[in-house]
Amino acid sequence: MNFKDISIYLSKSILFGLIMAAVFLIATSFDGSPFKSSLTQGANKGSELSFAKAVRRAAPAVVNIYSLSIDQRAPLNSSSLQGLGSGVIMSSQGYILTNYHVIKRADEIVIALQDGRRFTSEVVGSDPETDLAVLKIEGDNLPVVPINLNNPALVGDVVLAIGNPYNLGQTITQGIISATGRSGLSSGYLDFLQTDAAINAGNSGGALIDTAGELIGINTAAFKVGGDNGGNGISFAIPIKLAHSIMDKLIADGRVIRGAIGISGEALTPVVAQILNLPDLKGVFVTGIDPNGPAANAEIQARDVIIAYADADIPGVEVLMDKIAETPPGNKVLLTVIRQGLKLEIPVFVVEKNSFDQ
Repeated sequence: MNFKDISIYLSKSILFGLIMAAVFLIATSFDGSPFKSSLTQGANKGSELSFAKAVRRAAPAVVNIYSLSIDQRAPLNSSSLQGLGSGVIMSSQGYILTNYHVIKRADEIVIALQDGRRFTSEVVGSDPETDLAVLKIEGDNLPVVPINLNNPALVGDVVLAIGNPYNLGQTITQGIISATGRSGLSSGYLDFLQTDAAINAGNSGGALIDTAGELIGINTAAFKVGGDNGGNGISFAIPIKLAHSIMDKLIADGRVIRGAIGISGEALTPVVAQILNLPDLKGVFVTGIDPNGPAANAEIQARDVIIAYADADIPGVEVLMDKIAETPPGNKVLLTVIRQGLKLEIPVFVVEKNSFDQ
């Protein structure tokens, strides 16, 4: 082989190497490239996922609540802590959101911040229906939890529960949103978030936050079977949008004013729909009428099917009850009812809940 042939051979080899290097560099410039993946896997090996930033944003606003109860038989000699729990500072004005069951038996409530400060608080208002209460403290430079009401929690989201379980001091537990829209777990008006983050005694009223440190719920309860102490990986929190709405009402009026018309109902079943000759399963089958309520006065009857409320379609019981509850007492609304195959429109006056025997 002469010198010319050797030069051509070497030139081709060098050119081929340059082309392959260029192809490799172009390939690794794309995020989804297997070449880049193999490189970044080695680079990121040993890196750890951390929620420290989220905790730093939210944790200072989660307080410990000590409910001091006094024995009325010997008020000067004895007192005891009852309803130990947690709360969340919602505004710089000192409004704190917690669970009603945490403070309902307290004679005096002491709030302890994570920076060591302690305050006595007043009860602004409470709502047993949603197990929420609002407290108020007077203080300067209070930490406030970040909130985004337009960022609903989704199934699969990673969440952190912050509270004071068993009076051990502030504790963080981690899990995911297991389900949303859990209802039928209390007296109504609730739409729980379900999580597997541990919520133990003392966590009640604390914060459920997302990985950005924003409040998405108020921790409320752990699911228990028989006499166990929880630990089933099923806990519940009140979504922040509902909790914030109740808080605003409690601050404004000291209580939550709900509408009522004096009915009870249940979801339609295929059998009932077939018997009543209904086209689908949308609506509420009326099962009971309070004789002293507005529905009775408007001659709503048991076995009626309510398919619309104030011209809004009613897909189920929860939607109807929520709409009635949100209607200011004193308003007249139009119910669209199917009775024995006929569609009727019946006006009904809404009154305040508990203003008549139900």
